[in-house]
Amino acid sequence: MLIQGYAPLVGGAERQVGALAPLLQESGIEVNIITKRYRGLAAFEVIDGIPVHRLPIPGPKAFASMSYTLSALPLLRRLRPHVIHAHELFSPATTAVAAKRLTGSAVVATPHRSGTLGDVYRLGHKRFGSRRLARIRRTVDAFITISREIDQELVDIGVPDGRRHFVPNGVDVRRFQPVTAGERQRLRASLGLPEGTITIYVGRLAPEKRIEHLLSLWPDVRSIHPDATLLILGSGVSEPRLRQAAGPGVLFGGNIDDVAPWLQAANLFVLPSSAEGLSVALLEAMATGLPVVATAVGGAPDVIDHHVNGWLVPPDDVPALRQAVITLLDDGPRRSQLGGYARERIVADYALSVVVARTCAVYRQLAGEIAGSAGVVESHR
Repeated sequence: MLIQGYAPLVGGAERQVGALAPLLQESGIEVNIITKRYRGLAAFEVIDGIPVHRLPIPGPKAFASMSYTLSALPLLRRLRPHVIHAHELFSPATTAVAAKRLTGSAVVATPHRSGTLGDVYRLGHKRFGSRRLARIRRTVDAFITISREIDQELVDIGVPDGRRHFVPNGVDVRRFQPVTAGERQRLRASLGLPEGTITIYVGRLAPEKRIEHLLSLWPDVRSIHPDATLLILGSGVSEPRLRQAAGPGVLFGGNIDDVAPWLQAANLFVLPSSAEGLSVALLEAMATGLPVVATAVGGAPDVIDHHVNGWLVPPDDVPALRQAVITLLDDGPRRSQLGGYARERIVADYALSVVVARTCAVYRQLAGEIAGSAGVVESHR
């Protein structure tokens, strides 16, 4: 697997790959992670039983990407995997496509975001990006799509049906599960959280997440629910500005390694992004039985049936976001009903076990085709 960053770096794609890799290994798939080496991280280590190779990225961005690719090629030639899985269509996919000739490996690619901030749009608008996109379209053997929106973007650039496989992000439904009201109170005490209702956001603090919308509406929420707290977990480039803009009733928790107890301690989850792929934090919140309010972008409409197992609002519509939050904070029974159906949906379609099985099927199909063409039978790698 090729990915820009990996543990201990935190992000939706990083968390998803980190959750899947050990389970894939348990299923008989030998996994190696090849990522970029950021300051303070080791060149090689084993994390949860998975070898993680971090490659140097010196100098400006373009040179760093080239260095990553040039360092990855001899490593991939030595590992000789049956399948190279690139997470993102940027340097990971460029590297995978270049390595295909050297290794004879099949190549899988997963775009992790859609829309104007997504892989297809951004690559298509880069210099020589259309040419790179065309090469990726021709060379990649299988694309894993995590949302219907991303799938349609691949259709629009000419990727045929047989090379697109819908495999959404997944969540550990045993770790992320509902708790009783009494357990919620005990969790709050242990985490140092206040009484009253808690609305939680989990994710990067970046401009496209639109957290400033939550801050702008929170005084209106507090005028109706004086004990309401907005809890923001995560970090990012927008953090200093957001902290400065925050008023009463807003708490920042920073990066949290294990967000499960924080979600279980909350009453409502909100995701106001202008663009997403399929938010892992959203799936985790739904798995814990939290009612969710999310913008209708990326994969959110795939998993949320409006007013059935969650509440969808248009992106950048602050009045609609305000109405949704206040309505659900007003209505405890409705929150419980939405949260219950949210949990059922995740268990049925987005459990890690389901995602691992689908991913293994894609890998084994491609590995089998390669082994058949080479006349070689080996263990899957």
